[in-house]
Amino acid sequence: MSARDAVEKDYYAALGVPKDADAATIKKAYRTLAKELHPDTNPGGEVRFKDVSEAYDVLSDATKRREYDEARSLFGSGPRAPGAYGGGGVPGFDLGDLLGRAGGGAAGGFGDVLGGLFGGRGGAAGAQRPRRGQDVEAEVTLAFLDALRGVTVPLRLTTTGPCSTCRGSGAAPGTVPHACATCNGAGVTSRQQGGFAFSEPCKACRGSGRVVDTPCPTCRGEGRAVEGKTLTVRIPAGVAEGQKVRLAGRGGAGERGGPAGDLMVVVRVTPHPLLGRKDQHLTLTVPVTFPEAALGAHVSVPTLDGPVTLKVPAGTTSGRTFRVKGRGVPGKSGDLLVTVEVAVPAALSKEAAKALAAYAAAAPDDPRAALSLGL
Repeated sequence: MSARDAVEKDYYAALGVPKDADAATIKKAYRTLAKELHPDTNPGGEVRFKDVSEAYDVLSDATKRREYDEARSLFGSGPRAPGAYGGGGVPGFDLGDLLGRAGGGAAGGFGDVLGGLFGGRGGAAGAQRPRRGQDVEAEVTLAFLDALRGVTVPLRLTTTGPCSTCRGSGAAPGTVPHACATCNGAGVTSRQQGGFAFSEPCKACRGSGRVVDTPCPTCRGEGRAVEGKTLTVRIPAGVAEGQKVRLAGRGGAGERGGPAGDLMVVVRVTPHPLLGRKDQHLTLTVPVTFPEAALGAHVSVPTLDGPVTLKVPAGTTSGRTFRVKGRGVPGKSGDLLVTVEVAVPAALSKEAAKALAAYAAAAPDDPRAALSLGL
């Protein structure tokens, strides 16, 4: 993050959230805007998509967000009157000394807090440090059985990375950025007001410490551009609906040799017509006939590893659940929970109806005899 970012860019406005928004609100706003502005569906939204992604990269990271808020509070509130920092307006007090001071003070000193933003007093040197790429989130929808067994899928991503035209320098091919003559590459300048000397981001270079005379035509001098790429991603066996799979180093490209960010894949699972899932267990409903439930039977039950035979004891009631050990979610030590339901035929042949009537006459017990309200 540069001084320009901290002072001039309002990341909260970019996402349309208040400054006290929690992480869930920020994430929801980003996902809504990213879907709306995605270059694949909105070809004119590349620049806005990049701004939204940049804002989310800062505000979704607790450390970056704190540094951003403190920097805007310090630099974005305009000049302060003499004595505003206590001490009765001590002559020669230089805010630049505060920026460059490391250690000490509550929360580790402003040098620690702002050093990551402006590189201390050596702003240009700080700007050249490697920076980790942003984390990227994507969704993938899997069939129920693919989620259980694991699958390799192609995943199309749109991220920001170093501009391929200028290789991240921001300068047009054949040209190079040079140190800012106003601040000598420091990224900050000092000015006097009363008995105080104030340091502020250099207006000539916008706090970057360097000047690009001829901006790259592709990225307009930003050094980063929106790029699309297709990754082959392996989703492990046993993932559940809504689970996140982290793939290290598969996210946004790093800057100045920094490591790439991570890819967070949110898994969506389509329902199966027969199988269900309950934690590490699989569920299955198996219909049985009335004679099978009443007299007992051995029925074939499908599992992920092939059919097995389930013993249904005589007198089994509809809705009873049996457990088939070890046939649940692969690798999760789960079981297959089989619920039997007595299937009632929609129509009977004359012979079947006659036989059923004979059964009813031979077994006159009333199953509702105990139902009484005592009135």
